[in-house]
Amino acid sequence: MFTGLIRQLGTLETRSSRSGGARLRIAAPTDLLARAELGASIAVNGVCLTSVAVDAHGWESELSEETLAKSTLGRLPLGAALHLEPALRVGDPLDGHLVSGHVDGVGQLLVRPAGEGVWRFAMPPELAPMTAPKGSVALDGISLTVVDCGLDWFTVALIPETVKHTALDGLHPGDPVNLEVDPIGRYVARALALRGSEEKLAKFAQSGWGG
Repeated sequence: MFTGLIRQLGTLETRSSRSGGARLRIAAPTDLLARAELGASIAVNGVCLTSVAVDAHGWESELSEETLAKSTLGRLPLGAALHLEPALRVGDPLDGHLVSGHVDGVGQLLVRPAGEGVWRFAMPPELAPMTAPKGSVALDGISLTVVDCGLDWFTVALIPETVKHTALDGLHPGDPVNLEVDPIGRYVARALALRGSEEKLAKFAQSGWGG
């Protein structure tokens, strides 16, 4: 589990193909590498990866074809800045929200304001029942609060401090982002779907339970 609070940035150094997926090498700060021992879980742009090699300058992880298909990690250019977060430990402060590192889909930046303000993103329509105003969303691993949402879009308010200390400063309209919905929303939607409550799911997607 993770919190969605990004304190370290890394750099995508190499991506090589292998049978059944790919292997990444990521340059990272020393304090992050201290947590990247073999077998450790590290969230990379919101994707939970396992360290399979580490040295004084970086660490490596292997990606399955499923991870490559369902996230942006297979399409980012070499040299791209990456959000890194080591796994949450018992006793660590939970200042963001619970993030599993299991990406639900890939969205896209639609509108970025010139200064501080509300950013608008496209999302896959199947994530609408699990997205609600004032709910949480992890965007490239960053814990954020949804301001408003529709059937295929949502907005978040970003302060300059968040943009300055993450890779969001280099994000432009049209760029893809990894999305993970609030786990509570995921289970509520699943429970309703199993009960055949399609009408309730549609209402939730359009206006939330209070609509």
